[in-house]
Amino acid sequence: MPPIELLPEKEFRSHAPGCWKDRGVAETDWNSAAWQLKNRITTLAQLEEHLVLSDAERAGVLLSGNKLAMAVTPHYFNLMDPVDPDCPIRRQVIPRIEETLDDPGEMIDPCGEDAHMPVPGLVHRYPDRVLFLVTDRCASYCRYCTRSRVVSGVGAQTLHLEHEAAFRYLEQHTEIRDVLLSGGDPLLLSDAKLEAILTRLRAIPHIEFLRIGSRIPVFLPQRITPELCAMLRKFHPLFLSIHTNHPRELTTEVREGLARLADAGIPLGNQSVLLRDVNDDPAVMKSLVHKLLMCRVRPYYLYQCDLIKGSSHLRASVSRGIEIIESLRGHTTGYAVPQFVIDAPGGGGKVPLNPDYILMKDEQRVLIRNYEGKVFEYPEASVALGTPRTLA
Repeated sequence: MPPIELLPEKEFRSHAPGCWKDRGVAETDWNSAAWQLKNRITTLAQLEEHLVLSDAERAGVLLSGNKLAMAVTPHYFNLMDPVDPDCPIRRQVIPRIEETLDDPGEMIDPCGEDAHMPVPGLVHRYPDRVLFLVTDRCASYCRYCTRSRVVSGVGAQTLHLEHEAAFRYLEQHTEIRDVLLSGGDPLLLSDAKLEAILTRLRAIPHIEFLRIGSRIPVFLPQRITPELCAMLRKFHPLFLSIHTNHPRELTTEVREGLARLADAGIPLGNQSVLLRDVNDDPAVMKSLVHKLLMCRVRPYYLYQCDLIKGSSHLRASVSRGIEIIESLRGHTTGYAVPQFVIDAPGGGGKVPLNPDYILMKDEQRVLIRNYEGKVFEYPEASVALGTPRTLA
């Protein structure tokens, strides 16, 4: 992988208006979410106007309508290197011909969501929580999207949404205490539509807290308005997970949008996907997690890339992910170290992966090593010395 030029870890730059700056775009337009969505890059001609495309990219764009649509907001487009097809931003959102390669291990539904969907759009895989898919559209489309089968309107399936049926299911299943809104991207909905969904969920007594998964703060920070934040803060406890993969994505505009969310009392976490030639490098990941903390975002998960069809060129090895976690553990604050996980293929749920810090364990002792490789012995507790207690 060619060396990636990183921004200093504490430096945030505004990339707006980038390649649009000589095109007479008014600042008010640029800062409008509606303008950003209306002017998304969606065609080969638009790409070629700004980028020097590789043959692999050009062929991939021509075929993109058969699997997952291409759309890139001007804000995110401005982060791209215009001449380097291996730019870590380009690799995430510009289709490539490698998406047509057939890997026998890949799946249309790698996380087994369809098999755990009692109601269209509602995934109930874990005992006390559900995934509520509220839309099939995003501001920009990631080429490694786990739900490419239903997202963007050109996938192999159509995402059927039956919100009323989902609400009835949630009302009937009192074991559910946690609802995660996803899609597509929930923050692409209007304030009024999103508020209506949150209001309905908050009216269900046994639902304790709500979560939203969104890449809008990175793709479309103009959407994070004071009005949106004021609406969201009415539904606490409400958590928001963003999706950032590379430090270049954390611009001044993104940081300002995240600050508005944090100031509204919304806890922020980040979920990254380990991607080949994007962030599968310890220096890149360390820069990313440090910048996230500067934005008041806690690194939460680092995902091994799901086995989605057409993603083999983007998947890094599991061993590389473990190496990256080991490069962080002990070398920076624990707040900056995400949990590396694999979403077990076929619907097994998230499985945590960690470096091997336990060297040996028996009934008397545990041998452990620290981040420096030093070995320590910890005496194991004797079961006979204590009496098990039960919670009242």
